[in-house]
Amino acid sequence: MIIVASRMPVMKGMEREFERQFLGRPKLVDMMPGFIRNEFLKPLNNDCYVVLSYWESREEFEAWMKSEAYQKSQARKTNRDLLSGPVQLDLHEVIGISERVREM
Repeated sequence: MIIVASRMPVMKGMEREFERQFLGRPKLVDMMPGFIRNEFLKPLNNDCYVVLSYWESREEFEAWMKSEAYQKSQARKTNRDLLSGPVQLDLHEVIGISERVREM
């Protein structure tokens, strides 16, 4: 499994509009082979929102990046007009997982 962290610096004062637009976007990625889930994270100490995108494999993520659905998602200008800089993508391979043990 891989996790892609998309860091998006949002212009000061545009946070609510960015959140509204992001949460209302067409969820084209949701039906892609290998897609597991997205987590949309709001910053508490800087201006960068982060989307963590979980994928079964790097190949399936790369197929999304080359897909027509991805091109459609990127063609929307809305969120890009609210950014103060470029989006940074960081890919991570999951090599271990630790979870809290819950008592039954």
